[in-house]
Amino acid sequence: MKNVLAINSGSSSLKFKVIEFDESPRTAARFTASSRYEGSIEGIGLAAKMMLRPAGKQVVQVTRNVSTHAEAVRCMMQMLEESSRLDGQDLRIDAVGHRVVHGGEQFREPVVIDDAVVAAIDRLAEFAPLHIPGSIAGIKGARAALGSHIPMVAVFDTAFHRSIPPHAATYAIDLDLARKHGIHRYGFHGIAHASLAGICAAAVKRPLTQLRLITLQLGNGCSATAIDGGRSVDTSMGFTPLEGLVMGTRSGDLDPAVIGHLVRREGLSVDEVERLLNERSGLLGVSGLSRDMRELLNAAEGRPDSRAALALDIFCYRVRKYIGAYLAVLGGADAIVFGGGIGERSAVIRARICEGMDWCGLRLDPVRNEAAREIAPGDAIKISEEGAPLVCYVAGGDEGMEIARATFECILNRRSSDP
Repeated sequence: MKNVLAINSGSSSLKFKVIEFDESPRTAARFTASSRYEGSIEGIGLAAKMMLRPAGKQVVQVTRNVSTHAEAVRCMMQMLEESSRLDGQDLRIDAVGHRVVHGGEQFREPVVIDDAVVAAIDRLAEFAPLHIPGSIAGIKGARAALGSHIPMVAVFDTAFHRSIPPHAATYAIDLDLARKHGIHRYGFHGIAHASLAGICAAAVKRPLTQLRLITLQLGNGCSATAIDGGRSVDTSMGFTPLEGLVMGTRSGDLDPAVIGHLVRREGLSVDEVERLLNERSGLLGVSGLSRDMRELLNAAEGRPDSRAALALDIFCYRVRKYIGAYLAVLGGADAIVFGGGIGERSAVIRARICEGMDWCGLRLDPVRNEAAREIAPGDAIKISEEGAPLVCYVAGGDEGMEIARATFECILNRRSSDP
């Protein structure tokens, strides 16, 4: 096994990455791997924008009608095959890894996909109705395009958080009722947090098993995770991705009584309130303007009393509060790691989040922080002051690489256990 194709399939998009593994003996705890191709197909169902970036070469972009995920997978394979032929190289896909947002109670680690696994994932759609159908479509499309002889693995976002101890994962509601309906804190963005942790460990040149980290995945969806020795011990998202930090359109932490209050006072149904909290809250709901951090920063410039400014204040405060909470959970930390679109690109937001945290040794270097804007996947840039007790990094999260590694190791482990 050499080339692993990592697929992240959304409701109307398909992101992919081809990772080549060195099958020589392991270096440290993992095999050496490098990216050969990465790309995306955005706008499935309409005129889709297709992008392919061969390693070290210019981006190729094409627009064409792509009606289904199955067709998107065929287009992806066509782009990869044409590009490899132009390079005079052979591209043989040996395995495929699929990102799946929710693993429910059943899936605690990556698993080789068969018909029973597909059916089980499909049944989890009630927990993640916006994400699971896209994952299923991507899996079926890849199986149709590549054939049943290519092994495929489901890599679950929730699996990374299954190490969270019961006292952190259990909601204080009737325990029998909670167990009956599988209600507990699952956590999400696990693949991203695992990637950020691994990148940070490489940057500080220490084994991940020796580090206490707080990873911040800040984008349209946002989450924080406390990681001790490479294991998630707490995370901000819970039973659904609605809990925790303020996000682009999601409220984050909220008194649950607000739902009943809005049902009674506004005449809304429970479903309508849930849509409000997921789609019309967060940065968009508070600002009344946008979920886009860049637009809000521009709108708040020179207007400290505006709704945009308030939205930014709430966003940064909530992240800072979770950092403080997770410092208590971990008994201190070796590093804070920023990732995600906002975490990677907004020096202003990073600075505002870390403002006033000298008490725990978190001090950013303004020059380093401002310079950390374009970070390649898998790289990390230190933005804390030299000698600061708590170091801080910005990392280019690489979910494709993390999915490929998990797929590679899952298949190898399965083969080694076969009689």
